[in-house]
Amino acid sequence: MAPTDKDSPPRPEEAAREDSAPARGEPAGFGTDLEEEFDEEDFVVEADGVGALDLAEGETAPASLRRGSAVIRSHLRHAPAGPGVYRMIAEDGAVLYVGKAKSVKRRVASYARAFGHNARIARMIALTASMVFVSTATETEALLLEANFIKQMKPRFNVLLRDDKSFPYILLAGDHPAPQILKHRGARTRKGDYFGPFASVWAVNRTMNALERAFLLRSCADSYYENRTRPCLLHQIKRCSAPCTGEISLEDYAGLVAEARDFLSGRSRSVREELAAEMASASDALEFERAARLRDRIAALSAVQGAQGVNPRSVEEADVFAIAEEAGQFCVEAFFFRTYQNWGNRAYFPRADRSLPPEEVLDAFLAQFYADRPAPRLVLLSHEVENAPVLEEALHTRSGRRTEIARPQRGEKRELVENAARNAREALARRLAETSSQERLLAALGATLGAPGPLRRVEVYDNSHIMGTNAVGAMIVAGAGGFMKAHYRTFNIRGEELVPGDDYGMMREVLRRRFLRLAKEEAARAGEEVPRAPGEDVDAFPQRPDLVLIDGGQGQFDAARAVLSELGVEGVAVASIAKGVDRNAGRETFFVEGRAPFRLPPRDPALYFVQRLRDEAHRFAIGTHRARRRKEFTRSPLDEIAGVGPARKRALLHAFGTAKAISRAALADLEKVEGINAATARLVYDHFHEKGA
Repeated sequence: MAPTDKDSPPRPEEAAREDSAPARGEPAGFGTDLEEEFDEEDFVVEADGVGALDLAEGETAPASLRRGSAVIRSHLRHAPAGPGVYRMIAEDGAVLYVGKAKSVKRRVASYARAFGHNARIARMIALTASMVFVSTATETEALLLEANFIKQMKPRFNVLLRDDKSFPYILLAGDHPAPQILKHRGARTRKGDYFGPFASVWAVNRTMNALERAFLLRSCADSYYENRTRPCLLHQIKRCSAPCTGEISLEDYAGLVAEARDFLSGRSRSVREELAAEMASASDALEFERAARLRDRIAALSAVQGAQGVNPRSVEEADVFAIAEEAGQFCVEAFFFRTYQNWGNRAYFPRADRSLPPEEVLDAFLAQFYADRPAPRLVLLSHEVENAPVLEEALHTRSGRRTEIARPQRGEKRELVENAARNAREALARRLAETSSQERLLAALGATLGAPGPLRRVEVYDNSHIMGTNAVGAMIVAGAGGFMKAHYRTFNIRGEELVPGDDYGMMREVLRRRFLRLAKEEAARAGEEVPRAPGEDVDAFPQRPDLVLIDGGQGQFDAARAVLSELGVEGVAVASIAKGVDRNAGRETFFVEGRAPFRLPPRDPALYFVQRLRDEAHRFAIGTHRARRRKEFTRSPLDEIAGVGPARKRALLHAFGTAKAISRAALADLEKVEGINAATARLVYDHFHEKGA
């Protein structure tokens, strides 16, 4: 794939038509092929660079829309005629939209007019300052590249898959004589058998606990295994067969591993039948203790299958997706079936323009979902999606096996989709109810603290340090949708003039940095003349807070108010919450400008809401501080030596044992270490001896 030397904006919904018919809502995430050929003579750029606009009589496009159309026309001549990906770039360099097309030139041409677009597309065109094009060999490659770009760049006008954490798997390690069973996330770099995906860590933990009871597999780390001299507690409670101390031979342990592999691979019935036959044989031989152990293992296997809910009879491996839409919000419910077993479900709430139909949101969702995940042999959907054939080919290209994407019409597959759709509707209803409750709490909090207007964005600040060391500031954000974790920020306190432990100075630094950056962002967005539709919710969550809440007393409150006054920040309410007497929850004191310090009644909902906000900020700040402190603990003096990477550091530590021993080593001894040349040995020697000189 060869990138061209020009930039590209987002693609429009449909090609511009000769009859000037308004374009239909643009596909969210993927483009559609245009029926007509594009003729460059239809878009003649005038001497002033703006170009002749084919407007209806009496119709006048906004100046920003005309500018955006002119930018697109100026890039049009460089657009590739074949398949590829284009990006629309704003004046500040932010990516507005990423799209793919079978013919990029045709797709971009449909944006070149200054009329006939809905409000969303008109806004994209108006904000476009440049475009970037990437040519690909096939439309399949374009789809994969588009999905990667959307996940990396998070364009504001694309459908965005949120809460996109990797799914957990169960790994039966294959790099040890006594294989370990463990949870796994991320790249599959370790040798072994991977089973999943599971919808949640809870589902993995539940299954692993039952598998340990059923197959007595070890879950300890290899280092722990190698250093055991007697069986651990897991063996005592009958959850491990203790191969570490020879309680079971490696040959017999390998048999247990094979049984677990068969069970996870879908041969659960045969495994249970074999265990039942073995139990009956032990009972006939009057080996009642052994029969009881086998009985317990069979019960554990039954617990795994019973906890998985609905298990399909005819679907061995499939992912099921159903989308629900209500009040301009979308929910995609995903179910995962492997080896005829239900391995859990998860609800996603993608960010998408409310004007988009559900099938287009689902279409965009799928490409991002499978951008870095293996796909099953079958994907069942609640709606027909336009790019299903292209996505099938893309998944086949990447994995080497065929994946069928279908919308079932009858039978058990249809029942699975209907069950997913029902769960999607219920999950969306719960989310809307939570949002409504959150809005009421925000209104109550605003009334309590005397905010000048409705609260849409609340920012809460806290600091964490130990005697001034590893000091960090934390900002958490809440809105009508709950905690907005994508907006959380941390600040490494770096003011050299600060006295260690100066909480007021730390708060001043954090707020100054936050609002100076906000001022720059707002200045960059100032002066946008773009069309808006009534009720349009693109970027509805504001960047500027309506309320700043400080975890602290009068001193922190005065420091925050002084910073905002110094920077000329207006329209932002400031409040501080001090812990109660003996740090008791419910006896907090509030500080608000223009009012004497006050408390809220113990059962006031606004008080509980503030406590939740304060506790979340405290959790986030403490967690960040601990992570930074942990990193400091694990730092080595070798990290400070330029030119000594992980491999050379391992070689030195393997040869000498500790960094202290390395610092005392002679130059000749350093040069003898395998993988360390004379120049590197001199670097290490000089580092420690110049430092100690």
